[in-house]
Amino acid sequence: MNNDSLAHDANRGPQRADPTALAVVDAAKLLSAAGGQRINSEMIQTDVDAGAPTNGDGTINLVNYTAWLVKEMATGGD
Repeated sequence: MNNDSLAHDANRGPQRADPTALAVVDAAKLLSAAGGQRINSEMIQTDVDAGAPTNGDGTINLVNYTAWLVKEMATGGD
């Protein structure tokens, strides 16, 4: 998946993102679109650096990432 992976491809129609394996930049685009507030890739990368789970290839599983965020909020980031 490249930086334009969520874009529309005129030859194939809209691209479908795999929520279990998103590049950090694509996760930021999707979360920004769905959440109504700007999320940039640096914000997600900061979370990854702080221990947010990633797949073996460095992609983000949105379910696992969301669960990690909820846990972090509940424990105050400890």
